[in-house]
Amino acid sequence: MHTIKKQHYLPKFVAPVYEEGGDLYLLAGDLGGTKTNLALFRLADGDLDVVREDKYASRDYASFSEIIQYFISQGDQQPQRICIGVAGPVVKGKVELTNLARELSEDEIRQATGINAVALINDLEATAYGLATLSPGQLTTLHRGAADSSGNMAIIAPGTGLGMAGLYWDGQHHHPFPTEGGHGDFAPRTELDIALLRYLQEKYEIASWERVISGPGIVTIYQFLRDVKGMEAPAALVTEMEAGDDAAVISNAAMEGKAAICVKTMELFVRYLARESCNLVLKMKSTGGLFLGGGIPPKIARLLETGEFYHHYLQGDRMAELLASVPIHIVNNDKSALWGAAYYAGLLAD
Repeated sequence: MHTIKKQHYLPKFVAPVYEEGGDLYLLAGDLGGTKTNLALFRLADGDLDVVREDKYASRDYASFSEIIQYFISQGDQQPQRICIGVAGPVVKGKVELTNLARELSEDEIRQATGINAVALINDLEATAYGLATLSPGQLTTLHRGAADSSGNMAIIAPGTGLGMAGLYWDGQHHHPFPTEGGHGDFAPRTELDIALLRYLQEKYEIASWERVISGPGIVTIYQFLRDVKGMEAPAALVTEMEAGDDAAVISNAAMEGKAAICVKTMELFVRYLARESCNLVLKMKSTGGLFLGGGIPPKIARLLETGEFYHHYLQGDRMAELLASVPIHIVNNDKSALWGAAYYAGLLAD
């Protein structure tokens, strides 16, 4: 069971069912390009706990509503509210799923389930709400920052894509909001960066930060070093990549010091993650903290803890003092978006 830190967020839970003496049940989801995680939560006295959860292959179903209907049918307890975090911009209750080429709307879910209290939110917005559910052991601190740090906060989350979100501080509470900053233009600094930019432009036309700071981005950097810079890819590494997840193979080889091309790939990945983290903090003036979420940072924590990330993060134009004041944490809970969706569902009115 998790006690929710309600002081971090402005709204209080809206729980008419609980106020009448019963628990409130919330269906939360994290919808991604490859998999969909759903969970039924119980909310009572400000505490959230999971009743049941399941995982589905997103492409195995004709629609996302079908997945929700199936999940609900497998249990005895019906949810009163639904919130789904989705990978894409939500506009007027609708979203075109970035990696699925499908559309989804709140009305579609209402019609499929008969439940009125439905919300779609961006997956990084859900992750931001999920910060309220984290225990201290689910964060790894890279930099403590100023002792009295407060203010806006920011999240950058490389995984299948690159997500970003902010949390506006009004002096008493944080208010999460989504962005699509991962699709902003990649900005080169060095001659090597410029060569990579040209490579990206030939491959994608528009070179965004997501093209380098993501799982596919790791593979792209590796291919650039191999094909343009002539770095050797050892036969054993190629065989391993053919049999598994390319990005994971590359990052693991780098952490083990197995292949120079992998070490260089992850050196560049960490540098670019640091630089865009710096950009994000400066744009949002995130003096309250920077959080590294998504699937990749926890898996490469050793690379982020070497000091290289922090060194490149500080390279902001005349803003080193401000940047140094910001606490930096890795989010180790890979279900923070799911818990954040549950938190948001608790804020909905029936």
